[in-house]
Amino acid sequence: MTGTEQTDERPPDAEALAFLTRPGLTRLWTAARTRLERNGLRPAGTIRLEHLDAQAREALSLLLARPITGLTATIRLPDLDTRLRASAVGRSLASTLEELGPPLTDRRAVRDAAAAERARLRSTVQTAVEATSLSAQPWTAQWLEEIRRGGTLARQDPDAATTVIAQAVHTLATLFPGTEARPTPASWGRGELATRATGSAHGLDDGTLLSRLVLRGIALARGVAFPVDAPARRALWRMVSVTPDEVSSTVLAYGLRPVGGTWREAALRERADHQMETHLTLRELRTLSLKMPPGTRVHVCENPRVVEAAADVGRTAPLICTSGSATTVVLTLLDTLASAGCTFAYHGDFDWPGIALANRIMHRYGAESWRMRAADYEYLATRTQVVGTPQIALTGPPAEAVWDAELAPTMDALGIALHEEAALDLLLEDLG
Repeated sequence: MTGTEQTDERPPDAEALAFLTRPGLTRLWTAARTRLERNGLRPAGTIRLEHLDAQAREALSLLLARPITGLTATIRLPDLDTRLRASAVGRSLASTLEELGPPLTDRRAVRDAAAAERARLRSTVQTAVEATSLSAQPWTAQWLEEIRRGGTLARQDPDAATTVIAQAVHTLATLFPGTEARPTPASWGRGELATRATGSAHGLDDGTLLSRLVLRGIALARGVAFPVDAPARRALWRMVSVTPDEVSSTVLAYGLRPVGGTWREAALRERADHQMETHLTLRELRTLSLKMPPGTRVHVCENPRVVEAAADVGRTAPLICTSGSATTVVLTLLDTLASAGCTFAYHGDFDWPGIALANRIMHRYGAESWRMRAADYEYLATRTQVVGTPQIALTGPPAEAVWDAELAPTMDALGIALHEEAALDLLLEDLG
């Protein structure tokens, strides 16, 4: 029996149990449960029941062996406990409540245990810091205070919290060795640093608790704001000579003809002249000069098939593919082109995730819609029905299109999802 003493109390017989579960006693048991859980499961204090109806007064009178005639009753929990033990129920108040409902929770004990765990964790953190070079760093005290105030560690499993704080301290001590010689290599790959701290190359990936703790320490050490997006996180890592993975993710580009004079820009122009697509990494984008001819209009699509088809038929317009939801490397390229004065036209899937992505691109870059209006959707939907194309049902939560108030209602009315390939011939016309 959770939270109560083990006794030889007998279970109530069927008749007693039927009486205890009468509707007229429901409020009594609810109030008694609340009070016991606050009192460390001890039957102490009183409860007050108001606005009693006839059914409740009758049930309480029978249970307490005294008449309850008014609309209000005050009940001493020690008396109720004694009455239950001496009656046909034959059980304490705590045991009765557990018989009637879920196990009781000693909320006072839970609070005390949580406070003790927070104190233990603070002590563990402090001990870990004092054993490293971080104890000499002027920002460490603020880092520890922010961890305490944030409460994130306290909500973790105790063993997991102890592990992650030890890893965070180890990682920051590696990056800020104080008076010690800086360990080699002087520059770290983030995966290499993560392996050193956690045994896993992904231990410092974005979104992990460990990466957030370490980045908060780096931000305090460098006196900058905590990063709120992926580019800012990468920039912060580079401040301490840690290189995030900048080669595994790529953005698909086609027809880019930058005017820069290095071999990199020349290579892009040559690939564009030969109708060849290019996969650009973040590492390349950091070294490229993507100054474009004045007034360059860049088309942006969602699906790689559009790029493939444009290359197959020798289209020449610049084209960038988001490959579904635009990742950091995609946004980095578009940001660079926007800074170079390019304008954008966007087309994606006619489904709700596609509309949500289009909203983000159009809002961020002031892009125009590219065959993405209600009339375009209605024409394509009708065409697929006429030629007998199997229909895909439109599912998920609707999204309003910021560029055309009529698009979402039209899509909702027809209920058909259209992938970008349904408009491929029209898109290729525009890319000539």
